[in-house]
Order: sequence, then structure tokens, then C-alpha cells
Amino acid sequence: MNLTQLRAFHLVAQAGSFSLAARTGGLTQPTLSAQVRELEARYAVGLFDRQGRGVRMTPTGQSLYAVTTRLFAAEDEARSLLTGGRALTRGHLRVSADSAYHVMPILADLKKRHAAVTFTLKIDNSAVVLEQLFDHGADVAVMAKATSDPRIYSVRLREDHLVLFVAESHPWSRLRECSIADLAGQDIVIRERGSITREVFEGGLAAAGVVPKSLIEVETREGVREAVAAGFGIGVVFDSEFGQDPRLHKLDVSDADVTVGEYVVCLQERRRLALIRAFLDVAREQSIRP
Repeated sequence: MNLTQLRAFHLVAQAGSFSLAARTGGLTQPTLSAQVRELEARYAVGLFDRQGRGVRMTPTGQSLYAVTTRLFAAEDEARSLLTGGRALTRGHLRVSADSAYHVMPILADLKKRHAAVTFTLKIDNSAVVLEQLFDHGADVAVMAKATSDPRIYSVRLREDHLVLFVAESHPWSRLRECSIADLAGQDIVIRERGSITREVFEGGLAAAGVVPKSLIEVETREGVREAVAAGFGIGVVFDSEFGQDPRLHKLDVSDADVTVGEYVVCLQERRRLALIRAFLDVAREQSIRP
């Protein structure tokens, strides 16, 4: 078993392309390509389907990636133990989050401390974010969904709460707040199922016995904002994500519990890896206790 070839495969599987793997691994692309080809030829298997500039793992590649993830995680943990957790010199961190707002300050601080560290960031709803973590598609995640799964290690970052917003032309645009009961019979523009926004909001409606006129489902926050600005109904978003938009007016919900925690999470078995541990350390320093 050639560990150099396994590492080449692991770098490509982790990065999703030979070019990015070469940059993050400090190797040339031809070298990586040759090592992966030799590994495939030696065992007469296909590990990647080449797709333009990127690659997709075959079923055999996916199974091997699960093995190499454990293998090199153990190696990294051993190195970290032996070096006493000294400063990182390089590395690539794959981050998944349900919003860019909470994760960017952590990444900015991490980059200041460890300039050679690179990262990729994927934004999706909380269900997909958690799935990416379990599938080893992400090293660490930031999301507003608490989980009691024993495979997950989490750090509570801060609290956030849902707010409503309407177009400036809407009759509610002069109000500062409304009650959950006011939403009965209203058109609501909201994220797709699987998003924590949708989960918390529907929980609030159900607890109050409120039935809106319709739920207009839009898959992105930007899409929700545009639909509300166009007059399709009342939007729902976390307060931290509302930002500034002169077309929109924000309202607080006066009488419903629509508060959630924001968490930094990773797999328990990987939390001592140097890069992940560094990310968690920054998150702890930035955390705001209720």
C-alpha cells in the first residue's frame, strides 16, 4: 500500500479538483494526476469520474475516501500531540454554513492568525450543512440547528431571532412590531423546507394556532428579499441577516419565541485535528453568552 498515492487521492477527493488539490497540497498537478493514475492502475479500479475541471468520486472512491479521512485524521492528531499544538503553517479547511454572517468573522480571525491556511465555504440550509459534515464533505460547520447526535461536537456561538419584513409600500411599513396572530390570513414568503428559518417559524405558527393565507417558498435568502420587495407578501429572516435595504422594512415579532442558538459543529472524532481545533478556538473566543 503506497501512502503517497493514498494521500494524493485524498487531497483530490477533499478539494474536488486536481488543480485545487495541487495548490492546497503544495504539489504540482501533473504529480498528483500521476499518483492517482498509478493507484487506480495498481488496483484496477476507477476512483474519479473526470468532469471538465472538476472530479466526482465513484462509489469505490467514496468508500476509499471514508477510509483515508480516518487514516489522515489520525495522522494529523498524532502530529498535533507530538508538536504540542504549535502554530499551523499551512492547510485547507472546508467550511459549510447556513449563513455567511456568523462564519465570516471566524474565518477572518483565523486567516489573520494563520496566513497560509486556505478555505472553501459552502452556503446551504441547515439540513444540507449537517449532511455535508456526516459525508465528510466539510470539516467544520456553522448553523442554527442544535443537535444531540453523539457523533457531533458543538460550540454555542450566539443567539439570533427571526424577524419579519415587508416592502416599503406595504401597509405594515410604519409599524415596529406585530403579533404572531396578525399573520393569520397573510401571504408569507419563506425559505424551503430543511432551513432552520422555516422550521422555527412554522413552529411559532403552530404553537399559536395561526394559519396564514399561503406560504410562498423561495430557496435562497436573496430570492426571499426580492419576492418581498416585489410585493408578494411578508418575509421571514434571522435578524442578523436582514442587513440594509431601502426597499424593505423590518418588524419584530412581539409575542412568540422565535429565538435560536447559532452553533459551530464538527465530528467528535475530528475535533482535535489542528485546523479544526484552531477554528473552534476562534469560535469560542467570539462566542456571546446569553
